[in-house]
Amino acid sequence: MSVSEATTADALPPVNPAARALSPAVVVVALALLLGLQPITTDLYLPALPLIRSALGAAMTQVQMTMALLLLAFGAGQLLMGPLSDRFGRRPVLLGGLALHALGGATAALAPDIQALLLARAVQGVGMAASVVCARAMVRDLYEPHQGAQAMSRALSGLGVIAFASPTVGGLLAAWGGWRAPMAGMAVCSGLLVAFVAWRLPETARRLDPQALRPGLLWQRLVQILSHPGFRAWALLVAGTYGGLVVLLAGTSFVYIGSLGMSTAQYGLALASSSLAYIGGTVHCRRLLPRHGLAGTAGRGALFTLAGGLSMLTLGLSDSHWIPAVLLAQWLYSWGHGFHQPCGQVGAVAPFPRAAGTASALAGFILALVAFGIGLWMGRALDGSLRMLGWGMAIPAMTTAAIAWTLVRRHGDPAHA
Repeated sequence: MSVSEATTADALPPVNPAARALSPAVVVVALALLLGLQPITTDLYLPALPLIRSALGAAMTQVQMTMALLLLAFGAGQLLMGPLSDRFGRRPVLLGGLALHALGGATAALAPDIQALLLARAVQGVGMAASVVCARAMVRDLYEPHQGAQAMSRALSGLGVIAFASPTVGGLLAAWGGWRAPMAGMAVCSGLLVAFVAWRLPETARRLDPQALRPGLLWQRLVQILSHPGFRAWALLVAGTYGGLVVLLAGTSFVYIGSLGMSTAQYGLALASSSLAYIGGTVHCRRLLPRHGLAGTAGRGALFTLAGGLSMLTLGLSDSHWIPAVLLAQWLYSWGHGFHQPCGQVGAVAPFPRAAGTASALAGFILALVAFGIGLWMGRALDGSLRMLGWGMAIPAMTTAAIAWTLVRRHGDPAHA
């Protein structure tokens, strides 16, 4: 299949009747829950990171690996889950992946040492890959690009609510039951999602591709997708903005609790406040989309991303411990992230309606690979100081803004990419 054939939406079969009968509200709720598994898996246990370190006698590098290894498995898992969903459909892959995630969460809650915990987090990453890949592919199954961006923006507003609740609930769970309680909470969440998918979600794929898992064809398709300039622009934008978010998520607990003197519960609230800014960003994004399109909206969001990253660096270099200013920088970055996620996730798969699962998987793999590299860097470089946190957020912010104002501006319009 050529790239031109991959981009021809008119040749696609109609949406399956059962999927077409889904109301827009149900679609948005389903997307929010499926995509929301990612912040649950990454954010719920963040307030417990210092507890994991002391309870298991783990080094800082090992504790950071609980995030980095999760993201590596998440990225590699997407390369499998994407073609599987193109071959067998979104629904069976979702059910299997969510069950695997629940198993990983239960195993993590019972882990006797850091090595067992790392293995359980890798299992969770593979299960999370199925949820996220299928959710992104479902948007392309059901909508054209600009409609999909609106639906994705609404769904990511819902994800923001989940992300807001996750560190807050995680902090309360950790204070009540130690570090194992948030891990058990993840298993419960994915178990409930299995029930929701089985009860409410029909198959959305317009056609199944019997050739999707053939190694030669799969490799050819991956190369074709990667060679598309629009795909590269959007995939790199999403990876850039998420890279800064990984630093914010995995690096702030040691800074806020250790250097700024917050309690575990206060840190959970501080991190959760970023989700409110993220929700605001998704709403702002949704209002700008009809007027400026995907590329123009992403370019405007880059202003907030850059302001947040550079503000955090400025505070770190000046050794300022004024918490309101630190939170403002965090909010600015999160506001910009609320622009880039809906635009980038839809833009990356827009040219490939016949291979939405594979395109989503490849974009997710690139994102996870970048995040894994940043996770390794954090384990070595982060020392609990605001200065290193500032550098860790400023570099992805500058990279994201540069991509938005160059590659995305040139190649990001699905109609001309």
